[in-house]
Amino acid sequence: MAQRKYYLAIDIGASSGRHILGWLENGKIRIEEIYRFENKLIKRDGHLCWDIEHLFREVTAGLKECKKLNRIPASLAIDTWGVDFVLLDKEGNLLGDTVAYRDSRTRGMDEEVYRVIGESELYSRNGIQKQLFNSIYQLMAIKKSQPELLEQAEHFLMIPEYLNYLLTGQMVNEYTNATTSQLVNAESQDWDYELLEKLGIPAKIFGKLHMPKDVVGMLSAKMATEVGFQTEVILPATHDTGSAVMAVPTTSDDAIFLSSGTWSLMGIERLIPDCTEKSREHNFTNEGGYHYRYRYLKNIMGMWMMQSLRREFRHKYTFEELYQLAYIGRYFTSVVNVNDESFLAPDSMTEAIKEYCRRTGQEVPETEGELLYCVYMSLARCYAQTVAEIEAVTGRKYTRIHVVGGGCQDKFLNALLAAETGKEVFAGPVEATALGNMMAQMLKDKCFADLNEARQVVAKSFDVKAVEGKFVL
Repeated sequence: MAQRKYYLAIDIGASSGRHILGWLENGKIRIEEIYRFENKLIKRDGHLCWDIEHLFREVTAGLKECKKLNRIPASLAIDTWGVDFVLLDKEGNLLGDTVAYRDSRTRGMDEEVYRVIGESELYSRNGIQKQLFNSIYQLMAIKKSQPELLEQAEHFLMIPEYLNYLLTGQMVNEYTNATTSQLVNAESQDWDYELLEKLGIPAKIFGKLHMPKDVVGMLSAKMATEVGFQTEVILPATHDTGSAVMAVPTTSDDAIFLSSGTWSLMGIERLIPDCTEKSREHNFTNEGGYHYRYRYLKNIMGMWMMQSLRREFRHKYTFEELYQLAYIGRYFTSVVNVNDESFLAPDSMTEAIKEYCRRTGQEVPETEGELLYCVYMSLARCYAQTVAEIEAVTGRKYTRIHVVGGGCQDKFLNALLAAETGKEVFAGPVEATALGNMMAQMLKDKCFADLNEARQVVAKSFDVKAVEGKFVL
């Protein structure tokens, strides 16, 4: 019998990371999670930061688990959230802390950027949705408060690229994640060097952009010795949404996707970007995807608000109990703008929601059920509004919505989505991001002819459920 060939997806989100092994068996993709670890923000020198040393220790620990189980992957690939980065000096050492996108250092940095280039002109160049945490504003914050870091910097690496560097010794920038920086030109599909010069950000720190399927390199001799085996490190779509969208189980262009996790990313796939003023006014983004596709989407706050409430509740509710509480609170009518910046990193999500309702003259939620239903309904309304805007901007109707990622397990939210949009809603696969990650590795290995074939295999490999527009306890 032929030896099974494993591909390892290391998928790191804002709250946890996973090592998931995948392989082909009887024409289907099989997956197994072999290691999981926690990720969280830490306070360092007055800033919210990532504990990058902890993340790398956990990446290494998961590789050692492969050795322990005697499941040596033919290749591995790492994806994470977007926008965050590190700066390295000429020796390859870290400069400063790994500050996280939820930190407040970017406050007012949009105005600093717009003094150099107007908001409309900036969008016409890169087509990226204004988010105050985009790398462009983070770099401007460094330029204003720690200019010495930019002066010493020789390399700019986004989080998965830095982890790849620690594994292989190779510094490789990847296209899909780079587009989240708001520093890539949508037309040239390369760093916008003219923009960098205008902003006074050193162009030399940005390396050649590589595509998903490209090889980073083999593990360094030191790493191979430490984990007990040698393997190849491949680039997936290193931005987790880029990987998740690769695993949307349809080849139809009649579908809207919703990548549902800490963030909700809702949109469509396009072959050409839309950097028009109309698109900017609707706050759509044109993020880079696999094989130079564009993920035309909106970034929506997502499950973060529910996750935060759950942590604040006195009782440790299961997810099923949360749905029941929200269902009980369905008489409550107040709604919030889930994208309001007061919900980005509040000390208390409960208080932030109550304060928003007070500020807008609405009834203030008092019970846990009211708080939850307020968030659920607010999210569902935001999704419905986004669907309407996608149809208005593109001038066409879409019949179905595919929900992928961890949030697709939320039966209550799925039912509200179907009810509020009136569309056919399909939920699954749950591990879309890890699947997209390993699909890039499998495509590199010529397991599939192209992305369409890979998506067809995903559709038949995983349980994709049709969602009804009503929730039954």
